[in-house]
Amino acid sequence: MINFPITATQEPEVARPGVNLLTAIFGAMLVIGVVTGCYAFLAGHDHVYNNTREMPWGILISTYAFFAITSTGLCLLAAISHVFGGNRLAPLGNRLVWGSIITIMSAFAVIGFEIESPHRMLLYNIISPNLTSNIWWMGTLYGLAVGFMLVEFWLILTKQYKLAVALGVCGALAEVAANTCLGGVFATLPSRPFWYGGMLPVYFLSCAFLSGAAMAIIFNHYAVVIRKREMTKVEFEGIQTAGKILLLMLILVSVGTFWRMVSFYVGGSYEGRIAADALLTGPLSNNFKLFEITIGLAAPVLILVMTRLKSVPAMSAAALMAIVGMFFARYDMVVAGQMVPLWLGWDNLPMYLDYSPSIAEILVVCGGIGLTGSAFLLGERFFGKAFKAEAHHD
Repeated sequence: MINFPITATQEPEVARPGVNLLTAIFGAMLVIGVVTGCYAFLAGHDHVYNNTREMPWGILISTYAFFAITSTGLCLLAAISHVFGGNRLAPLGNRLVWGSIITIMSAFAVIGFEIESPHRMLLYNIISPNLTSNIWWMGTLYGLAVGFMLVEFWLILTKQYKLAVALGVCGALAEVAANTCLGGVFATLPSRPFWYGGMLPVYFLSCAFLSGAAMAIIFNHYAVVIRKREMTKVEFEGIQTAGKILLLMLILVSVGTFWRMVSFYVGGSYEGRIAADALLTGPLSNNFKLFEITIGLAAPVLILVMTRLKSVPAMSAAALMAIVGMFFARYDMVVAGQMVPLWLGWDNLPMYLDYSPSIAEILVVCGGIGLTGSAFLLGERFFGKAFKAEAHHD
């Protein structure tokens, strides 16, 4: 085994008082989320979370999907940057691998506290696989992807770049397959017309590139900010390339969102149309119109076009807005698909079932965000030299 001293990649100068304070805040969020999740196991999920038999999936499922999709995007961009060396995105590749690892770990943390018996999931996933289940394939493939990426990152740290590229490609393929299976979990439920159909797997993959490009900008911009130094030309060109990808995907996702909504009003099922109404005029309309469309899609496009991708702070702001939009988009999709009762019209059922996240659910979500934030900052401290532009491999 190769002897790898941590001093070879760490940057102690990153650990400034302000950065340490921010790390502590994110760490506190993580601890609070973990404690809340553990309390849910003891008190019972039905007493702590606001999920019901009629609406079994809530914000923890949507947050899991958000982190998992973001991880896929980061992994794909990292693989593309490494396989096709010499491109402007390549100097960002090593940091993207780390970002993909920490976001999928955040996804696993959130879904782990959502499932009442995660130990059974791990056990029976191995001893009793269901090869016809999208959820089994999703979990298995994401698990494989994590394994590939962890080994890839170790190989990057030890400068075994050729093997790292091969593992990165395997990880990217596993993430793409897992991402489409995640979309398939929703798309193959005919009892939920708002989800059913072949569009969601492709839509999730588009959102993966969008979220991945946005997080690539954010991670690399903040990495420069916490070091209080000027951005190099190579770094700027890499962020600018990620900005181009972000702009393209914002337009594609906007078009996909538009036609998906239109499809419910030109021949779609009645229940699907009622769910779409929840987004346009119903209980989710503020989320959809303000956060998902205005803040998440329209505003970032305007910012990127008006600044012509020449301002890093503007690109970073647009990326952050896009990430917020993607978070609400996952929440809106998960909740809207369940709000319409399965037996609408019978026994005086309401038009929409009621759901709002409990404080405990929100704290677990904050824990996932805390994991990503603290792991990013700690990664910059202990692996910072591996993220430098001159440390990338073509």
